[in-house]
Amino acid sequence: MSVATAEDLSAVGLSTVDQPPRARRVRSLIGWLLVTALVIGGAALMLRVAVSTPSWRETLDPEGVGETGAMALAEILRDQGVEVHVYRSRLETAAALDADTTLVMANPVSLSDEGVAALIEPADRVVFLSTGTHLVELLELGENAVAPSAPVEAHCDAPEFALVGTIRPDRFFAPGDRVRGCFGDDGAFAVLTAERDGAVHTVVEGARLFSNARLAEDGNAALALALLGQTDKVAWYVPSFADSDFEEESPETLGSLTPDWLTPAIMLLLLTGIAAALWRGRRFGPLVAETLPVTVRASETMHGRARLTAKAADAAHAAAALQEGSRRRLAKRLGLALTASADEIADAAADRLRIPRGSLQDLLGGPVPSHDAALVLFARQLAELETSVDSSHALLENPSEEHRDR
Repeated sequence: MSVATAEDLSAVGLSTVDQPPRARRVRSLIGWLLVTALVIGGAALMLRVAVSTPSWRETLDPEGVGETGAMALAEILRDQGVEVHVYRSRLETAAALDADTTLVMANPVSLSDEGVAALIEPADRVVFLSTGTHLVELLELGENAVAPSAPVEAHCDAPEFALVGTIRPDRFFAPGDRVRGCFGDDGAFAVLTAERDGAVHTVVEGARLFSNARLAEDGNAALALALLGQTDKVAWYVPSFADSDFEEESPETLGSLTPDWLTPAIMLLLLTGIAAALWRGRRFGPLVAETLPVTVRASETMHGRARLTAKAADAAHAAAALQEGSRRRLAKRLGLALTASADEIADAAADRLRIPRGSLQDLLGGPVPSHDAALVLFARQLAELETSVDSSHALLENPSEEHRDR
């Protein structure tokens, strides 16, 4: 029984050449478009991040609805009859201050020391809802202290804090001279208050305590009302770099520190990379056969393609390759053109073997098996057919052997 040649088995392997050329080109073009879009999108995102300025608008913003905003606190004050006016300009804030107004703000990091002093100077009552080490030192209220681990109560004689209960602050301070400390013990307090020249200045680290997400916990809401509800009106100033007094300029950012030529250079490098990828990358269009730079033995190709097909369990592909190889060899042995159809080859083989026409059409041109057991039987039938045709061809060339057999 004959076996398939290495040339036939080489066709058994998986190949992308079977795909329509137009479909391959469309998929390849879509892939390159996606890569280009991702590169351009990434570059735009990096440039946007580089030139953007930091923003604390959401943190304790009385109009902020996020978890870090303070809209819930502003609404509670309004429900208690306190007029809450939100300002984003320090000039408008200063104009709105009077004896019945409490000036409220978060840590004004966008203002200089002179700007902070000018803003709070006309106010009789000032509350900083968040603070930093520099602000505490600027107001001469004290210094940082070690925070207790347990919840704390007021532990001071301020009547407005009597019904607050316990809170869990994130930061504690050691009060300075003539500064009252509340909500703490052993020299560490969360709230510092100083009365100087008829003005009351209070600081507390409330970025978490007074946020929308945490206001309902412990005594946070009661503490906020005790701090901000002592007057009929609240002027709530929201610091921002748009209202900064640092030489009337916005703070330096990564975008402002980089030279002007850097952005065009980055874009030029990106375009160069895209051009190089298109130039050196895979060309659009169908695959083109070319001579390999090395000599590969047919047996290596045969075994490699066979292993790929076995790994893919593609019995139908293997059967189609074996069927095509048998048709090609039979056409050559029967003296037919290589372009002969399966029916023509089947009829010629039947005539050579002197069997009825139509008995070989299914084997040479019919559907191929789709599982391994049928593939083995199918290969055996093809091999037996080729052997029979070879035998009949040998008898035609040397009829004396037939007489000797008889």
